[in-house]
Amino acid sequence: MTKPFLSVLVPFHGDDPAALLDVLCSEAGDDTEIVLFDDGSPDSSAYERLCTHPAAKEGRARVLRSGINLQRSGARNALAEAARGEWLLFLDADMEIGSGFLTRWIMLMRAGTFDAAYGGYLVAEAPEGAFAVHASLARAGDVDNAAGRAVRGASAFAGSNLAVRASLMERVAFDEAYRGWGWEDVDWAVRAAKAGRLAHVDNPAGHGGLQSVDRLLAKFAEGGINYARFLARHPDQASLPGARMARLLAQWNLFHAVQAMAPALTRMRHLPVRVRVLALKAYKAACAAAALKAVRP
Repeated sequence: MTKPFLSVLVPFHGDDPAALLDVLCSEAGDDTEIVLFDDGSPDSSAYERLCTHPAAKEGRARVLRSGINLQRSGARNALAEAARGEWLLFLDADMEIGSGFLTRWIMLMRAGTFDAAYGGYLVAEAPEGAFAVHASLARAGDVDNAAGRAVRGASAFAGSNLAVRASLMERVAFDEAYRGWGWEDVDWAVRAAKAGRLAHVDNPAGHGGLQSVDRLLAKFAEGGINYARFLARHPDQASLPGARMARLLAQWNLFHAVQAMAPALTRMRHLPVRVRVLALKAYKAACAAAALKAVRP
């Protein structure tokens, strides 16, 4: 079999990437393979359905499954090892892509001006309701064009809609010491920037994963230790706004108070969304501060 130019890699755990697979198949040419990886989902029904998908039967897509949950870094590393392409493109299972998405990526890759690139992120409009805070948070921090993201450099990378040369991925894998949610992708980008050329490009993908305030609070509580690990490993990233706030909260022992008060403020629907977002950011920094304090008393 001819080696593909591009491997599109989609990990999933509890999600069903069938809709994304349909769109990918409509765009993928003979130079592109699609690899789906069930990262130990408790329910195997999505995996079983994908195995019967026409693309899987025809050999246009491969569907793999882990018996255990490798988590975000481990799943991406497993996909990279299974891929046959010269280039890898990581996408999340719930992403939505527009017409010409893969064609644009391949043109950018063939131009040879970078070794890894982040294409950007689009978020659905949610002016009111349960997902308004997440939508506003994403637009404030994650949604930006290539020029805006380039100012932030590696810290603006994400692990989805991420294109990377297979040769760079062989040298710089995702760090599997990051468990649970958060920061493994930024850690990867900071390390990859020392081994290859990183770039930001404008080829965004939509993300259907808007979440409630309670789910965000749980994720940020879970991710505090990862953020602390990231800051300890990369002191050159200490100028990031969240890092500065985390260090101040740790220094002045204010993180307990913020952890106690911020969730209530974030849940108050009568408050302006921007105030709720600020409270959520403060809570995220406080969780990191608590982890920093635990690591460095």
